[in-house]
Amino acid sequence: MGRFMKVPRNYQRLIDSIGILLNQARQNAFLQINSILVQTYWGIGKHIVEYEQKSKIRAEYGSHLLDVLSIDLKSRYGKGFSRRNVLNMRNLYLAYQKWQAVPAVLSWTHIVALLSVENNLARSFYEKECIANRWSTRVLERQINSMLFERLALSKNKKRILKLALNGHRVQTGDDLIKDPYVLEFLGLKEDHRHSEKDLEQKIIDNMRDFLLELGKGFSFVARQSRITLNNKHFYIDLVFYHHILKCFVLIDLKLGAITHQDIGQMNLYLNYFKKEEMAEDDNEPVGIVMGAEKDQVLIEYALGGISNKLFASKYRLSLPDKQLLQKTFENIMKSK
Repeated sequence: MGRFMKVPRNYQRLIDSIGILLNQARQNAFLQINSILVQTYWGIGKHIVEYEQKSKIRAEYGSHLLDVLSIDLKSRYGKGFSRRNVLNMRNLYLAYQKWQAVPAVLSWTHIVALLSVENNLARSFYEKECIANRWSTRVLERQINSMLFERLALSKNKKRILKLALNGHRVQTGDDLIKDPYVLEFLGLKEDHRHSEKDLEQKIIDNMRDFLLELGKGFSFVARQSRITLNNKHFYIDLVFYHHILKCFVLIDLKLGAITHQDIGQMNLYLNYFKKEEMAEDDNEPVGIVMGAEKDQVLIEYALGGISNKLFASKYRLSLPDKQLLQKTFENIMKSK
């Protein structure tokens, strides 16, 4: 009978309020369980490392110890103690020898992904960014594999790299938006395959969520092939975005080959037009990015000389970057004074 009673107008609000409370309780329970799990794994890792040190186990016997330990733990306590997982527990303690330093707000799968990063500065950066932006494990792994930290570090000096590792990626000026190279492996296009600028643009539109992730925080898509008309002559900007943190338009032109000085000049024209015709009163000056498959650094430096607009030229790659090359470049920066 009660099921067919007349429902008051605010009844749905009651249901929604209860749902919010239940979801919060479940989330809090998950966080508590996850924290306990991570702390337990950290403690197991601590016991393993201390046993190795006390027993003076050499490296060649350490691997055998993990094999035996995995078998015995699985036999006594069930699943969850594969050799890989036991190794991760050991590595967790080695990476974070103080429990207070462990990012226990992240899931175990997040932490395992972080443990794959050997460089402490890079790991600290990914940890901060993962927490701040609530990255999924898939996104975190993609950012690590695309070497986001090293790509951001290429345009910074040693002091700014240390700040990047400590605080994460803070977007405060147009320079902070730029990566070199941008990695667009998610488009599914091959480096040696012939495709047009239209194909490249369409692939980006089809994969806009991943492209926004690669661009970084604060971007919103505005338009593609945005038309500018000057004296009955039409120009088209490939992609237009708005950056909510910097409060400015970001214009992107895509080039299949090497970036030329004509490309730089054309983007400068677009920026001048946007400053005069498109900016709102509280907007900051627009930022222009020319993305090309190749760029001549010397040519770009001369082409940008004397330009007051915020204009940048960056390479893009259709596959993951050469990790060894980026790592070597990063190490050279850190060795410099």
